[in-house]
Amino acid sequence: MSPIHHALRWSPTRELAEQPETLVCLPHALPLPDASLRLVVIHHLLEVVAEPHHVLQEAARVTADGGELIIFGWDPVGVSGWSRLLPRRREQLPWRGHWRTPGRLRDWLAFVDFEIERVDYCGFHLPGRLPRNATLETLGRRHNLPLGDTFMIRARRRQQRAQIQRPRLSLKGALGGSALGHATRVGRHANRKTPLE
Repeated sequence: MSPIHHALRWSPTRELAEQPETLVCLPHALPLPDASLRLVVIHHLLEVVAEPHHVLQEAARVTADGGELIIFGWDPVGVSGWSRLLPRRREQLPWRGHWRTPGRLRDWLAFVDFEIERVDYCGFHLPGRLPRNATLETLGRRHNLPLGDTFMIRARRRQQRAQIQRPRLSLKGALGGSALGHATRVGRHANRKTPLE
């Protein structure tokens, strides 16, 4: 159903690439021209990379003006976020990563000229249970409670409008003597007297 006909997949290594045409490179050094993509999706990546600011800047660089950036992240305020307080959980993925709130990512996105249009939460469940409760999921999504395991941020790149600077004209100088400086009239008509003289 997506209007984007050409999707480009990314992988950090050849071993993790699912398709032969997958783009294999470092996440902070995409071999793509500036503003070449209409939609960029970052799926649970900012929590585990060493330099998330650089990854976000690179994603912003390749996103066209008016394009969208979708970020999926683990919610530190959700039920699974509370379980990160257990020492044994902090050694395993995904709890080992650095989880950030949508509010923190809003500041990061503003720095790279993106504006958040919507934040959606999902993965609602009771502590110690898996997110398979359809009633809790329906209720949480209906009210968009910030208690789900994950969130999805949809942000749009601001249009970069060129600022036109028009020269300021002074009517006083444009119409009268000082605009010509020390110029004088030279030529055969310069010494001719008018009939009133």
